Amino acid sequence: MTRFYIGIDVSTTASKALVIDEQGTVIASRSHPHALSTPRPLWSEQDPDDWWRATSQALREVLQVVPADQIAAIGLTGQMHGLTTLGTDGRPLRPAILWNDQRSGPQCEAITREVGAKRLYQIIGSILPPGFTAPKLVWLRENEPEVYQQIQHVLLPKDYVRYKLSGALVMDVADGSGFGAMDIGRRDWSDEMLAAYDIPHAWLPQLCESTDVSAHVNEAGAAATGLKVGTPIVGGAGDQPAGGVGNGIVSLGQCSLTVGTSGVAYAVSDRYAPEPDGRLHTFCGPMPGTWFHMGVMLSAAGCLRWLHDELTPDSSYDDLNQQAAGVPRGALGLLFAPYLTGERHPHPDPVARGAFVGLTLRHGLPQMVRSVMEGVAFGMRDLLELLRSLGVNPAEAVVSGGAANSAVWRQIITDIMGIPLYTVNTSEGAAFGAAILAAVGVGAWPDVPSACAHMVRKVDELQPDAAATADYERLYPTFRGLYPALCQSFAALAEFESS
Repeated sequence: MTRFYIGIDVSTTASKALVIDEQGTVIASRSHPHALSTPRPLWSEQDPDDWWRATSQALREVLQVVPADQIAAIGLTGQMHGLTTLGTDGRPLRPAILWNDQRSGPQCEAITREVGAKRLYQIIGSILPPGFTAPKLVWLRENEPEVYQQIQHVLLPKDYVRYKLSGALVMDVADGSGFGAMDIGRRDWSDEMLAAYDIPHAWLPQLCESTDVSAHVNEAGAAATGLKVGTPIVGGAGDQPAGGVGNGIVSLGQCSLTVGTSGVAYAVSDRYAPEPDGRLHTFCGPMPGTWFHMGVMLSAAGCLRWLHDELTPDSSYDDLNQQAAGVPRGALGLLFAPYLTGERHPHPDPVARGAFVGLTLRHGLPQMVRSVMEGVAFGMRDLLELLRSLGVNPAEAVVSGGAANSAVWRQIITDIMGIPLYTVNTSEGAAFGAAILAAVGVGAWPDVPSACAHMVRKVDELQPDAAATADYERLYPTFRGLYPALCQSFAALAEFESS
């Protein structure tokens, strides 16, 4: 009997259920959207039960295609960092506070002072940004004490789905690394960090490796989804490490550039060696005994979506691509700072803002579109340079995310990076990676690299244009000067807005 594997991806926009076979062929895929709430500036929240409703519906639909008794295992992935608090009855106490929520900046600063910046990022593999989970708990204690006092359990988004499927309170180390309370080198919770936060250890779930069987579907989970009772649930990983697996980034020297709503540069390491100044995340990898470096820009392809929605909602994205293609490199001297939702790397600044710099009467919508595409690509170049500073010097990189669907934008990114970029045989990314982890977890493949070697294949390769790369090399230092020149203005504007 053929065996199939499901990858569940609880993203910011939707929950997806993806079914693959042992060869990596996608058999079925269904997704259902979530609502996003932004009740105050810098806030970002979702109802955890929306994740469960969307996941349940997606699972029921794929199980119309593949019989439940042929599902050998489930892998989980999803948006990282989202604080999901449960009370004594196992129900969410409030909306989840998401990865892109910036409210806990003061709490991050206080914890960093208490622990010491250098000591902190030696433990957690990163500086402490507001997006991480643990500082949000401190914010809750200080601002919503009536909620804080009721907390019994704390989970991440995909782990809430695991809990609803199985009743198990478990978190994998790759996703848990972004909680902000793990000792990343030891792959376990840090007593020192928990003491600094004053968070009870009893609230935290059990940790597992990404390829461990972490739970099994229980009767309630089966009744809600159509899955078979007892189906194994493998640990899984956050969306970025799972996406790394889905892109085949499992060996030293490989790199992926994901240009979706946010932007991520990702590379594997065989030892725990955080960036000396904490300007990258160094987290536990989705393969036992590995780690990964990850640089994050908070708004990437989301910048173009903003421009489309706010300035030209009646245009198609094909129209925007055609407009950008007709504009020369450098957009007639117009640069875009892509910090619409604050920034994380290399500028850890929750109040950073977007900016067009160099506007003149010559500039119109086509130049603004081109400038946004180039500004996002330059932001991704910042992340690549951080990886290079750690000795990661990829000869090529895989590119994925919404920007990769645009031939114009893909070429801009290639030219600004100065190395060939390629795509792989699936665009399913994190869900595909979660399904691969599920297959490895129940023994279909001996390890993740073996599975990826068989399932993930290079498709299209794009070469940088030498003249374009030279032009962008001249422009890149000017882009790098934007944030230092504007950061004080960003802070003043944020203060004005909040006063």
